[in-house]
Amino acid sequence: MTDVLRRGRASLAFGFFAQGATFALLVTRIPAIQDRYGVSDGLLPAFLAAVPILAGVGSVTTEQLVRRVRPSRLLRWSQPVVLLALLGVGAGGEMAELAAALACFGLAVGALDASMNMLGVSLQRTYGRSIMLSFHAAYSLGGIVGASLAWVGAHWHLALWVSYLPVVAVLLPAALLGSRWYVDGDQGPADGREEQRDGGGVVFKLLLPLCLVMSFAYIGDSTVSNWSAKYLQDTLGSSEQLATVPYNVYMVTTLLGRTIGDFGVRRFGAVVVVRLGALVAALGFAVVAVAPGAWVGMLGFTLLGLGLCVLVPQTFAAAGRLFPGVSDAAIARLNIFNYVGFLVGSPLVGALGDAWSYRGAMLVPMVLVLVTLVYARSFEAQPDRYGGGHERPRTADVGRGSNGL
Repeated sequence: MTDVLRRGRASLAFGFFAQGATFALLVTRIPAIQDRYGVSDGLLPAFLAAVPILAGVGSVTTEQLVRRVRPSRLLRWSQPVVLLALLGVGAGGEMAELAAALACFGLAVGALDASMNMLGVSLQRTYGRSIMLSFHAAYSLGGIVGASLAWVGAHWHLALWVSYLPVVAVLLPAALLGSRWYVDGDQGPADGREEQRDGGGVVFKLLLPLCLVMSFAYIGDSTVSNWSAKYLQDTLGSSEQLATVPYNVYMVTTLLGRTIGDFGVRRFGAVVVVRLGALVAALGFAVVAVAPGAWVGMLGFTLLGLGLCVLVPQTFAAAGRLFPGVSDAAIARLNIFNYVGFLVGSPLVGALGDAWSYRGAMLVPMVLVLVTLVYARSFEAQPDRYGGGHERPRTADVGRGSNGL
């Protein structure tokens, strides 16, 4: 039984890693994609917005599918679609081909994100201790690897399909092989599983605080990913080369924070970790906003990585605790607000920067992150409405991995 859990945890961590690398390879080569297909600056935002919108559709669809199909099966087949869609983005030549590839990518990534986190939450429940941050640490590591490979491709002026093909050729069979050991974990007692199948049990009023925290966290994350380079160069007067550093620093500190985050949750509890993360992230935005120069601004982005990194994994974990018998449905709905934050964050900062100032614009995600403190109690361990604690290990369904479907 222990070997089953360990293999399940390792295979799921690899799934998170593969997704982090895939997503980084897409978003870091957007200028090259734009050049390859001749996408105008006016049309580009529509293409970029379509991906998270379709991902939200994919997440909603996943909520319906998990009533009949185990999340492990959805993850097993959505991950290859995401990888092949990435290759399609690199290999196409016409605008219609790009649109089709991005549409497939968006729909599949919504199902992938939702099912990955479903498995992570249920596996954490089976373990009986915090392990959720370790999965997201694997995602951060994948993002660093993907961004590094994208840099290599750009440095050597490789065609997109040449950059993407070796990655897909390695990750796709490895992901399919690893999917043999996915563990669906436990969805709670029998009456909880019945609720899962009929879609009941998730009260949106109770889920709403976590949805807001998820949106605020991704507004902060998208601010860093979309505006850090421009802010450092245009506002703080850095060189073009130095302006590429903040996002890499952010990703590294995100990895470090998530690597040690589970130990903090076990020692101090999720509420303390979430509050500390929100405060550190708010401090990071404040430092960025008042920084007199590039190096102080870089310190701010470092703090942002350490603070924001704990919020998203703990939000998924909190949804699993809040709705133990229907965690799959809760996570699918919560996952939609991942894309809401991504859609809102970058345009919000850009509009405020143009109308006011980019220093002032950095204060808006700072305030939104601080609002997380108001909802911190939502991250407490909940009394089990089915008659016990949520965090105790459950092993009744552990042996039924994805290859037993």
